Amino acid sequence: MGSSPKPELRRSVTPWGSFSWGYSDVGADIFVGLGLVLAAAAGASNVAFLFAGIVYVSIGLAYTELAATYPVAGGGQYFVLRGLGDVFGFIAGWAVLLDFTIDITLFAWTAIDYASQLLPILVGSNHPWAHFIMTLLCIVGLCGLNVLGVRESTAFQGFVSAMDVASETLILCFGFLFAFRPDLLIHTMRFDWPTPANLMLGTSLAIISFVGLESISQAAQETQRPASIIPRTSIGLILTILVYALAYSNLALGLVPWHPIVDVHGHPVQFWQIFPNSYPGGADNQGKAVALLAAQVPYYGALAAFYVPVLGAVLLLISSNSGVFGSSRIAYAMSSTNLLPSIFQRVHARYRTPVISIVAFCGVAVLELLFAAMPSLDPHFVGIYDRFFHGESGLDFLADLYAFGAATSYSFVFLALIALRLCDPLSPRKFKIPLNIPMTFRGERVEFPVVGIIGFLGIFSILMFTLQTHPLGRIFGPSWLLLGIVLYFSYRKRKGLPILHSQKRDWRKAQVEILRSAGELELMDEYLANLKASDERRAKAQTP
Repeated sequence: MGSSPKPELRRSVTPWGSFSWGYSDVGADIFVGLGLVLAAAAGASNVAFLFAGIVYVSIGLAYTELAATYPVAGGGQYFVLRGLGDVFGFIAGWAVLLDFTIDITLFAWTAIDYASQLLPILVGSNHPWAHFIMTLLCIVGLCGLNVLGVRESTAFQGFVSAMDVASETLILCFGFLFAFRPDLLIHTMRFDWPTPANLMLGTSLAIISFVGLESISQAAQETQRPASIIPRTSIGLILTILVYALAYSNLALGLVPWHPIVDVHGHPVQFWQIFPNSYPGGADNQGKAVALLAAQVPYYGALAAFYVPVLGAVLLLISSNSGVFGSSRIAYAMSSTNLLPSIFQRVHARYRTPVISIVAFCGVAVLELLFAAMPSLDPHFVGIYDRFFHGESGLDFLADLYAFGAATSYSFVFLALIALRLCDPLSPRKFKIPLNIPMTFRGERVEFPVVGIIGFLGIFSILMFTLQTHPLGRIFGPSWLLLGIVLYFSYRKRKGLPILHSQKRDWRKAQVEILRSAGELELMDEYLANLKASDERRAKAQTP
């Protein structure tokens, strides 16, 4: 009796499903990032979002090209593995795993923050145990949902994403029509411009509002006709999120007065420092900034005050769901290429989902939640945070690691983009980033991506900003990478695999199988024709 075929991931993600996976992750980021950036960059918050947005566009274009060319689970980790080798592929994947596990915790945490607008018993500062328990239940529930299958969780994502697109658009339309004051925006930027350190801090936090586009590439191996669908959904997502981030930051600065006044000691302060309940960047409001902003919009705000907290909470939950999905698919991909133990590659025979990966990295998310929540649950930890981490809160801890993981992984993706353009010019690219320099490399005509250099310089500068301005990110980010490298070396040594070098892989055969599995038969035929023509040219060149 022959052995039964090995279960594989199911291709059930539609075009809207692909968009909603990205939107549910990136679209929810503004709900978290807006308050954090306003608190740090103040009158230059829109500038911080603009710089991060330019970098984000470059990241989006890179992911669009790579995901359409190599439609496999793993996304950025796989691109780096193929372009730069096993060690760098592991580091990039391990950094993304940090990002997605933080994604699970951070967005579940802030979902409860938004819900607390209507249910005061969930306010973390007043009822820390209720906030913690509800966040924990959200993580456990999403873990179970993803074990059941991607089709069920994709339907959930698509419905709420459509509702949020409509809601965020209405908030912006009513806000700019009835409340926005250009003179107030200019006044705010002029009189509340931050210090260079705070501007760097705000910029490093602004990248949080653009993290998650790789969710589309994570689902590539479960997307129908990915080479055709991914470019359309990615470009649509890039434009949507860029417009929202820039619009919300400008609306916030031009909506609530920041007139300079003095406190009882004669020190200059700002309006929002005196009345923090009206300030989305206030210490107690950073996790629910969009809800506070929507409530201040004339006419529409009375309605928005009731439903935006609910919609924000649900959208943040599906972004947390994207973290569960993304981390499990990265671990699945890393296991299939011998970067992680094979147990993470096991697929449930009935549900056809990587159940071990899902449960394992939801467990990591729970540990992160415990560390972030400890100061509010136990007063003894407040002194430890004050002493070692300059009083940063649990939300700061999660945001710091989120920014570090994103900047690290994106830096490697840009290098992989350049390497694959040079080393794999024969793979058909249905979408190609503009601004390329034609050249010859190793006897093949290649196109060097200028956007790859621009994007790398931008995201690497944000990584430096993160290390410079985030005490927790500076400690725990590199520590996570160091732990991963130790585990990687131990695993490879135990398996008898090269430690500092890459395994020999037949990337040609792998690419043919990738395109065949994705249903991109025309691209597969084009790739085989390119290989044949290249081999003939090389044979002809070697003939005396």
